[in-house]
Amino acid sequence: MSAHPINDSRPGADMAPYRADFPVLQRPMNGRRLAFLDSAASAQKPQCVIDAERDCYEQYYANIHRGVYQLSQRSTQAFENVRGTVKRFINAADEREVVFVRGATEAINLVAQSFVRPRLQPGDEVLITGMEHHANIVPWQLVTEATGAKLVVAPVLDDGSLDMDGLRERISERTRFMSVVHVSNTLGTINPVETITALAHERGIPVLVDGAQSAPHMPVDVQAMGADFYTFSAHKTYGPSGSGILWGRLEHLEAMPPYQGGGDMIRTVTFERTEYAPPPQRFEAGTPNIAGVIAMGAGLEYMESVGREAILAHEQSLLAYANERLAAWDDLHVIGTAPGKAGVVSFVIDGIHPHDMGTILDMEGVAVRVGHHCTQPLMERFNVPATVRASFGLYNDREDVDALIDGLTKVKSLLA
Repeated sequence: MSAHPINDSRPGADMAPYRADFPVLQRPMNGRRLAFLDSAASAQKPQCVIDAERDCYEQYYANIHRGVYQLSQRSTQAFENVRGTVKRFINAADEREVVFVRGATEAINLVAQSFVRPRLQPGDEVLITGMEHHANIVPWQLVTEATGAKLVVAPVLDDGSLDMDGLRERISERTRFMSVVHVSNTLGTINPVETITALAHERGIPVLVDGAQSAPHMPVDVQAMGADFYTFSAHKTYGPSGSGILWGRLEHLEAMPPYQGGGDMIRTVTFERTEYAPPPQRFEAGTPNIAGVIAMGAGLEYMESVGREAILAHEQSLLAYANERLAAWDDLHVIGTAPGKAGVVSFVIDGIHPHDMGTILDMEGVAVRVGHHCTQPLMERFNVPATVRASFGLYNDREDVDALIDGLTKVKSLLA
């Protein structure tokens, strides 16, 4: 837990002390202060998360749920306590709605195979948007190809907003499910998921909201959102990789068959038949990432101690500052300028390939993402092969933005 929590949510509240919580940010990069601007790919880890995972392995690690000895009971309790943390973090109604998975990708695949696939007939439709990342495209291609259903895509406007009229036009009597990203990892667009779920539910269509890029940056209330499923990954919420969350309405989870079979997801087994455990254990076959889940809980508690309103305000302030400084570059084009977007800036510069920019920026101590960001259809939509993407976390500050601008100046001096 942080030793210096901010106790209010004033816009622009000083977040500088939090940078010290992240050991990797204390090391220089190529002799310079590290400006880590790739949190949309994966966030750095505060000391409390590192300590939580190490403490589990050093002090009380054992397999969970079945051991009667003290180590197992302590591991089980610490593991299950995280379900309560997640319930509070996303305002779920019941801990039984919280399923531990490896990450958002596995969560979407679980819903696609266990909830949606049994409901699809040839000619049925699954509706997504044109700004989805590959993990919210490919699972739906797999189930629609296997069932004879169709994948339908709602368009994206020139500023990176979701075309809501286009979305409405594509909801048909054959639409059986909708899956939409809450925040675009490439554009930073924040989609109106409450409106989308209301539109869908008027027609009896369940909705999954991919929260991989919203859970790290803003308060999340799945009940107010009205979604049927919500997913996020621990490694983007300052926790370790290899763990994540599927939240689902309890009535859906109770109606779903298991996604995988094995230990820990059963009530009884004979050679003739198996009786499955109720949710969430029904979907948690095998030994899970015990220490990773426990450390994920530490990451969520860390975010709560900082304050998610404060994190959102801080990142919005950095986004405004970055946009102000980048606006002075006539040959730099920002891809995605939707109103109210999250702290992500994707851009290209005329005549310079993003990969060359990323390499030179790295030499200047600036870590950004370059490429298609697992959104190749979105790259086609904007007719660019790749972009440079700078994305913010709670540990960033204006000095990081200044380092980016200085690095781009170096890029142009070498390549323009």
